[in-house]
Amino acid sequence: MYKGARIAAVVPAFREERMIGRVIETMPDFVDFIVIVDDCSPDDTSGAATKIGDPRVTVIRHEVNQGVGGAIITGHRAALDLGSDVNVIMAGDAQMDPDYLPPLLDKVTDEGYGFAKANRFYSPESFDGMPRHRVFGNIVLSFMTKLTSGYWNLFDPQNGYTAVRAEVVRRLPLDRIAKRYSFENDLLTHLNILQVPAVDVPIPAVYGEEVSSIKLRKVIPELINRLTVGFWSRIWYRYVLWSFSPIALLLFLGLFLFLFGIGVSIWMVFQIAASVIATAATVMLAALPLMIGSQMLISALQLDIQATPSTPTYSPFDAASAREVSPSRDR
Repeated sequence: MYKGARIAAVVPAFREERMIGRVIETMPDFVDFIVIVDDCSPDDTSGAATKIGDPRVTVIRHEVNQGVGGAIITGHRAALDLGSDVNVIMAGDAQMDPDYLPPLLDKVTDEGYGFAKANRFYSPESFDGMPRHRVFGNIVLSFMTKLTSGYWNLFDPQNGYTAVRAEVVRRLPLDRIAKRYSFENDLLTHLNILQVPAVDVPIPAVYGEEVSSIKLRKVIPELINRLTVGFWSRIWYRYVLWSFSPIALLLFLGLFLFLFGIGVSIWMVFQIAASVIATAATVMLAALPLMIGSQMLISALQLDIQATPSTPTYSPFDAASAREVSPSRDR
């Protein structure tokens, strides 16, 4: 138990027979439950986890590979059944240093956030040693995820080292969250729709013997599709269906005017190419929608940034426990 909260560590594992033992053996004592989800590994990941003999360990094996997201979702459900208050995600390859777990948990147990995640890129030095193409890819993906999820205060979205309150997990539509590589990005979108306050925690990454099996040809199309669907889903639920917001009006009208201006501009270019002189009215027909539409889109972006769920709203677990005890003392 950590500061009045029962902690469950969810460990998605695939081909981690060599590393899973280290993950279990280095798990802090304050972690009450360790849920190992063997995602149909061809090796003996499940057996290696069981051999450790830690009574906190629950091993679940998928008969069909569901991806890292599917394994995490299974682990979340199992942790809830065990009675957890906070679920943390620890990688099965020992890449996530357990020494940094307390700073992550403090945000959720003490400071009122519903979700906290690690951020490996909290300083310019964090990119040292990383190939330039990976630096560029991480920056682009981070800003695309900011736009999609609405969490403009978060960075490094692919970092799966996270802590989330069990009550938040119960509210999430787990069956609708992506189960493959885009799980973290899609999870943020669903958290924003529920307006769960989230925060980044600076935590350096640990790179050891893990081998990446990511295939960019499959990952990039999946990410683009999920980010596109996620963005419009978030706009629909947060700013249209549940509470119509000026953000939706500015976004839809601004997008219409901007695209209209682009269309007229293209038509005008073809007219000029055909030796037709563009009149002042024609130029204004293209320029005005472009300018007004751009201003509306910028205003919608500013309002969306201001609407980021970043203010803590949950009570500390110790305080909640004290309130449960205090009535009996007054009797």
